[in-house]
This record gives sequence, C-alpha cells and structure tokens, in this order.
Amino acid sequence: MLAGAMELPLLACVDVDYRGEAAVAAAILFLDWSTADPLAEHVVAVEHVAPYRPGAFYERELPCILAVLARSRWPIATVVVDGHVWLGEGVPGLGAHLHAALGGQTPVVGVAKSPYHGAPAVTLLRGDSTRPLYVTAVGVELAIAADNIRRMHGPHRLPTLLKRVDRLCRDG
Repeated sequence: MLAGAMELPLLACVDVDYRGEAAVAAAILFLDWSTADPLAEHVVAVEHVAPYRPGAFYERELPCILAVLARSRWPIATVVVDGHVWLGEGVPGLGAHLHAALGGQTPVVGVAKSPYHGAPAVTLLRGDSTRPLYVTAVGVELAIAADNIRRMHGPHRLPTLLKRVDRLCRDG
C-alpha cells in the first residue's frame, strides 16, 4: 500500500497545540475521505511561535503547519485545518494564508467548531449532533468541501481523523 501511495496525492489533517512560546504540530496523511486509518502521522516540535493576535492567528499557526507538512514524502492533494479559511468575504484566515503559502495549488478546507462572524461557511451537522461544524474552503468548491467532511469516518460531530490529529499534537 505504501508503494502505491507514493504515486497518489494524499489528503492531510493538521492541528497545532501550544505550550507557552512553543508548539507541537501534527499531520495525519490518508488516502480517502471515508477512511479511519491514516497512511502516515507526523509530529513536529516548534520552539518559538509568534504571540497570539486576534484576526492574525495565521502568524502563529502557519509556520507550525508548514513545518509538519514538510515531513511528508508524498504530494498533498488537500489539507484540512482546524479553523477558518476565510474570516469574511475576501478576508483571509488561516486556511487562505496556508493556500497561498503552498503556492495556491493545494486546496485547503477549514473545519471550525464555532462560527466566525462574517465568514462564508457551510454549517454541517454530523452524526446525531445538534451542534454544527463550520466548513470553509479555498481551491475547491465549498459544497464539495462540506460533502467531503460529511463523508469522513466517524459517527460523531468531529470526524475520527480530526479527533486523532488533535490528540496527536496534544500528546506529542
């Protein structure tokens, strides 16, 4: 399976956990939206991160995500981030900044647990949850991005691999 995967662009879920001025970034690489099984997992410690600034979260998170994505030996077809791609119509959030940093060629899908006022998002209910996820995207149609997140493995609000990448960076 690994040999064939080297030829296929992979999907990636990424997350970052902060520890004072340091952080741990994690990435899970997988082949299909509906899988529960990652192909690879990467964890990177980042010693110095920028301080948090409201509306400029990307300054803190983007270098960490780029560092962990650089660990992949395979091309990435789409990156799923914990957060918003857009903060408003034409106002870039973390996902839009990541898309630009990746050369504007790799679609980025944002999955947030809370809305951002003015962000163009699709609300998505998964499983039996009454609390929606907020999906935003760049480089892929928003409806397709939301459908891909809906199809991700897991019976609950958060897909299995999004929970796993969160745990991976917290435990890293």
